[in-house]
Amino acid sequence: MGRFSKAHSSKTDMSKIVKLKKGFDINMVGKAKQELTDFAQAQTFAIKPTDFIGLQRPKVLVNEGDTVKAGTPILIDKALDQVIYAAPVSGKIVEVKRGDRRKLLEVSILADTSIAHEQFGAVDIASLDRDALAAKLAASGTWPNIIQRPFGVVANPADTPKSIFISAFDTHPLAPDYAFALQGQEKYLQAGIEALARLTSGKVHLNVDGSKAVPAVFSSLKGAQVNKFSGPHPAGNVGVQIHHLDPMNKGEIAWTVSPSGVVQIGKFILEGIYDASKVIAVTGSELTKAAYVKTYTGACVSTFVKGNLNSGHVRVISGNVLTGEKIALEGFLGFYHNQITVIPEGDYYEFMGWAKPTTRLSYHRALGLLSFLTPNKEVVLDSNVRGEERAFVQTGVFESVTPMDILPVYLLKAIMAEDFDEIEELGIYEIVEEDLALCEFVDVSKHPVQELVRKGIELIQYS
Repeated sequence: MGRFSKAHSSKTDMSKIVKLKKGFDINMVGKAKQELTDFAQAQTFAIKPTDFIGLQRPKVLVNEGDTVKAGTPILIDKALDQVIYAAPVSGKIVEVKRGDRRKLLEVSILADTSIAHEQFGAVDIASLDRDALAAKLAASGTWPNIIQRPFGVVANPADTPKSIFISAFDTHPLAPDYAFALQGQEKYLQAGIEALARLTSGKVHLNVDGSKAVPAVFSSLKGAQVNKFSGPHPAGNVGVQIHHLDPMNKGEIAWTVSPSGVVQIGKFILEGIYDASKVIAVTGSELTKAAYVKTYTGACVSTFVKGNLNSGHVRVISGNVLTGEKIALEGFLGFYHNQITVIPEGDYYEFMGWAKPTTRLSYHRALGLLSFLTPNKEVVLDSNVRGEERAFVQTGVFESVTPMDILPVYLLKAIMAEDFDEIEELGIYEIVEEDLALCEFVDVSKHPVQELVRKGIELIQYS
């Protein structure tokens, strides 16, 4: 298939420039101002096994009342027991929460006022072979930052990927600016890239926003191929970037790491600790103050939301509005999330529904004609889906927001029919949920597209 349909790629071997035309930017009210706030630090943190897709048989290694340090092993997956899921902070284990049929939901930690770290010792990369380095990372708590494609699961340290991809920008609604959030982290990014380069037989790809100058925090990094992507969302999705740089085929493995994950790996290499601190964006139209805050993975978000609300009836999301997880006001920041979003709750009935003339943002001109008069206006969106699931409407709209050579409607129908051959042939190895999340937003038929994608992945993964 034509991998670069409606896109342009440079012909140089050193780096590539990819200009995407397909997609759609959702311009929302509530973007974080580029300043660190003085919010009080969260007191409680949690590790949630549900954050880690593919974690099959979690085993808790601690009990309520135990004291831990940042980096202390908290749980493992019995199916991949060399990978440690570690405490993000030091403190006391206050709850091991389970749900139906004793399913492990979260392990909560009441944090110390001053964080103490397990000391692993700095790592001399040059003195270790590939497998020894992977073993050290797997035992440190940093390894879950490394995600395998296909399937979007935590990588197996025993595998050698054909290449590793880092997306240094995010095009999701209200997404954080990594150039701001990672200021001063250059030496850790460099160390992380050097470590990752030892784990692959191919290249480490660092993909930046091609619509602007390369940020200073990334411009001096060595050991990675810097590629430039431009265009509307999902240009910042690492799956889209893989598709245009080194597409996935059956039997191949690639790995992806977020920039904050690279920093965590780099800190472990240079300082011998698991440091789960990160700068996140607190965003959304329902916040009095949207800004950045320094916290730790798994933080209880109430500290950043309570007393910072314009209204009381809101939805709190760990992550962004397209792919994030709805959480309670006392919920916890997801392991892979660098953003909290607060929007109006949409649990209401709308008279006339889609038929009412409106300035509401819509990808479809027929449904939101007036919004096209001010395409760059920031809008307030709530969680109301404005419709219900019904038969697929063949509009071609899915293809117009998916800058990949796959046919989303046919793929989703193959998943519904559990047609294994068609699922493979139509591109299941190339995507995870976030790559088709925009299809769910523009779908007039209101299908749970991301749920279907995960169902298709699991049909192939466990067949």
